Amino acid sequence: MDRALARERVLDAAEELFYGRGVRSVGMDEVRGASGVSLKRLYQLFPAKEQLVEAYLERRDARWRGQLAAYVERHEEPRARILAVFDWLGEWFGEPGFRGCAWINAYGELGATSAGVAAQVRAHKRAFREYLGSLVSDAGLPGAAAGQLFLLAEGAMVTAGVTRSAEPAAEAREAARRLLDAV
Repeated sequence: MDRALARERVLDAAEELFYGRGVRSVGMDEVRGASGVSLKRLYQLFPAKEQLVEAYLERRDARWRGQLAAYVERHEEPRARILAVFDWLGEWFGEPGFRGCAWINAYGELGATSAGVAAQVRAHKRAFREYLGSLVSDAGLPGAAAGQLFLLAEGAMVTAGVTRSAEPAAEAREAARRLLDAV
């Protein structure tokens, strides 16, 4: 098996296990078993578990933000695009196996002890906030609205993860709609 394929198999297994059960509860041997990659190859690819966690978060970030943007871009009107963020969150929250925000979960487990994981989480959250900022700018709204929308979305993510419900997305969407109407 070539290096690229082995890396993808390890990341696929790590994502399923880390997201489903938590980073600390999953050992590298479990990742090896689920990926079908030898332990030697696994450690050649990721010499430390922390590096694997960082790579998992980085890869998931690219996919997550890409899926969000593709969904939002289906809407033409700038304010509708902002509200579409919350519609997309609702769909995500309703997916089988949804277990909250992977970055918030990882930060809760490792943020205090892993500078690399904390940096990945901060980069993801910064990129999401900047994306919301671009939507706010396109709608001709004051820049401060981006931070308020970000907090609504983040609060919905945490609440949905805890309650295992998609309802926080609808509630945050309604709050976002009221915010947009007010500005």
